[in-house]
Amino acid sequence: MSTTTPTTRTQDPDVTPTELRRAAWSSWLGSSLEYMDFTLYTLATALVFGPLFFPNETPAVALISSLGVYGSGFLVRPIGGYVFGRVGDKHGRRLVLIITLTIMGIGTTGIGLLPTYAQIGVWAPALLVLLRLVQGFGAGAELAGASVLLVESSPVKKRGLFGAIVAMGTNSGVFLATALWSLLTLMPDEQFLSWGWRIPFLLSIVTTFVALMIRTRVRESPVFEEAKQRREQQEAKRQQPSIWAEAAKSKKSFLIALGIRMGENASVYLVKGFMVGWVVSTIGVDSSVVTTGLMIGTVIGFATVPWVGTLTDRYGRRAVFITITLVQIGFAVPAMLLIETGNPIVIAGVFAFFIAGPVPNLYGVESSWLVELFGSKHRYTFMTTIKEIGSTVSGGLAPVIAASLVAAITGTWWPVALVLILFAACGLVGALAAPETRGRDLNSEIDAIDEVAADSPSEVREPVGESRIG
Repeated sequence: MSTTTPTTRTQDPDVTPTELRRAAWSSWLGSSLEYMDFTLYTLATALVFGPLFFPNETPAVALISSLGVYGSGFLVRPIGGYVFGRVGDKHGRRLVLIITLTIMGIGTTGIGLLPTYAQIGVWAPALLVLLRLVQGFGAGAELAGASVLLVESSPVKKRGLFGAIVAMGTNSGVFLATALWSLLTLMPDEQFLSWGWRIPFLLSIVTTFVALMIRTRVRESPVFEEAKQRREQQEAKRQQPSIWAEAAKSKKSFLIALGIRMGENASVYLVKGFMVGWVVSTIGVDSSVVTTGLMIGTVIGFATVPWVGTLTDRYGRRAVFITITLVQIGFAVPAMLLIETGNPIVIAGVFAFFIAGPVPNLYGVESSWLVELFGSKHRYTFMTTIKEIGSTVSGGLAPVIAASLVAAITGTWWPVALVLILFAACGLVGALAAPETRGRDLNSEIDAIDEVAADSPSEVREPVGESRIG
């Protein structure tokens, strides 16, 4: 596989600094809301949902049941991703991002208002599943849409940096959720389980409102506006191919991008989801140790994520992604051994390393890389479909697989490390097969891999405003 940048020459989009800042804030807040929702749910899974919604089960079974409810949200994410992706490619990125933000806000607020098993019996877990499905349907196009709109609106030289802003938003969401949760866990247990745990879910409505105020003022992506004009001309001449014909042509790009997504996404849900519950319930460490590690890593991540984004603008997406993935694979076994020591400081350090290093930065690289991998015509649809299938396969299954293995093979850590390494290897394979895309023309209708295949290395030209990698 050639790793050179596709040859199409490209210019900066016609976007004013004010419009770009507005798009950046919108993407930041939207991704913050999604990851605040996610972090709150995973923390509540480990500490609250088991006893409140599955009180008749053993702690291990209650954790698996809570993770099963958590995983149910992934069932509809691909559906939401495809539906909203099609809308985004036809009617614009901005419209979809307003809709998805509203849906996620409704789902999160609903969980904060939900009665428990003691109040309404089996309807409590049933309604919890329903609200997770609502969240999943809305989240199916949120992060992909934020990445597409922001990267399509960014200067060519800074796409990696602006793409990383979406990952910065995920860091913000984790920080807000863990900070609030840490404060609330200081409450007496009875008050916390009675009503304290609901406060962060209910406060998400504030983030939703602020993000909506900004998002309604965001300009549509210039790349979409140009693609829309071309599509209208093709439709007038009856030359518009179907989405299925386009998908058939993009199947190689699809599989490569799916591998990249699986490698990135599994680590998010294993570290922030399963490992939180595992360390608290199995290792026996106080939950404050984990949340402290998450917060420290998140704060450090505010520095590492933009730095890594600038590295991708200088050295390329591919090289940086591969390097971070190898670091994650190499750290998996030492991380589990360090956790097994039971030392609170060491365990907090392990979580801080993951949250400051591989977890946000793999997504930061992916955010711009996947946008550049696809052509403009169906970019949003393909992005959302890949992200959500990847989330279902890796994010949805990885924690459940790890929890099941740990339950079946008690007293050992190696299943956790094994699952983390295997999913990271999927990302490594995808990255090795992918082309470098730094600086390609996002108005091009064909995929980056097809541009590379069409050109010999001797014909490769530098994109306007870019310097050759290395």
